[in-house]
Amino acid sequence: MKNNFLVLLISLTIFGCSSIEVEAVSTSEEETQRILAMGLSHEQNLIEAKKLKSNHMISVVTLQLTNARDEKIQEELELVESAKYSELIIVSDNGSNFIGPKVIEKVKKGVLEEDVEIQTSFLTSYRNENGVLQHKLNVSIEHNSPNKRTYLSANLCDEWMRCDGATSIAQELVVISSRTSNCSTAGCNFIEEMELNFNENFIEDFVKKGFTIRFNTKRKSNKVKVSKAYLMGYLKVAK
Repeated sequence: MKNNFLVLLISLTIFGCSSIEVEAVSTSEEETQRILAMGLSHEQNLIEAKKLKSNHMISVVTLQLTNARDEKIQEELELVESAKYSELIIVSDNGSNFIGPKVIEKVKKGVLEEDVEIQTSFLTSYRNENGVLQHKLNVSIEHNSPNKRTYLSANLCDEWMRCDGATSIAQELVVISSRTSNCSTAGCNFIEEMELNFNENFIEDFVKKGFTIRFNTKRKSNKVKVSKAYLMGYLKVAK
């Protein structure tokens, strides 16, 4: 009987501690929102956080306030960047066709200095007979290799950059061309061009976070990122 009582007492103690911890986390969020609602500077927010009762609460709220500050700064930067993208979009006279600015990225693919590939991407859109915008991601990949590449599929990557599974959009990939130049004994310079067809919902679903697409050959792959700022700027005009 005594042993059973001790087990019960220990269980109640553990449960009580767990409940306190859950309550503390919930309260820290409320305290963070209360301080943010005061409209103070970040330094003043931290001073308010130091007035809280426990060191644990001060630490948690301080971290949340810092994260909120960083997120706000990032949003402001993305807003400025998106405005720059908007200014570069080409619109047809009848307002039915849109061409976004090109984004060029150099990607290191090996240990040698010349092991660099150039990825160029941009969005285009046109309004179909029903007045619905059809969006397209245009991609070119320039590489120096012994052989050309045949891109077979494309996958949408998740937030952890995993690009396999049910997110495949391979049926939307269209290979446009493969151009060759500057050949030598080591190989040639190739430019592989392709496009992915999206619907309006796909683009709008990712406007708050951007997206990354992996283009696949049998042995190699390339990841192309379309940023949140690019999508925000593009959809501000292409609508």
